[in-house]
Amino acid sequence: MKKQEKGQSLIELAISLPVILLILLGTIDFGMALFSYSILRDAAQEGALYGSFNPSNTEEIENRARNILPRSDEAVFSSPVDLRDTSNISIEIDVIGDDCQGITRGVANSIQVNVIYQYPILMPFAGNIIGSDTISLTGSATNVILQP
Repeated sequence: MKKQEKGQSLIELAISLPVILLILLGTIDFGMALFSYSILRDAAQEGALYGSFNPSNTEEIENRARNILPRSDEAVFSSPVDLRDTSNISIEIDVIGDDCQGITRGVANSIQVNVIYQYPILMPFAGNIIGSDTISLTGSATNVILQP
């Protein structure tokens, strides 16, 4: 009986190792996507916060969202998302409600900032399953306009 079981462990490892590695890569990919979403959400919140005081200055709202991390700290904090990359990241700014004229400021008027990122999937063969090598992640934040 012992002679026929020679190499059994090697066969079991060869069969189970690809499955284990696929699960590990999927977990790492999910963690990176979740971390990227967190960065997008923070960027959208920063843009919406600035937009709640200056809703008409869309250029500066986008600038604030793209520059949440000061350039001096970039060597210390690494990020999988480069918010300054305009080819993979787009920012949408929507003023919801009236134009905040006169005494209506702050009443049912808000600004919404969406930061959209095309996240590249790291896990092999996942692109074939879902039909694309990227997933669109959207970080969104809405703030009440405090000052017209």
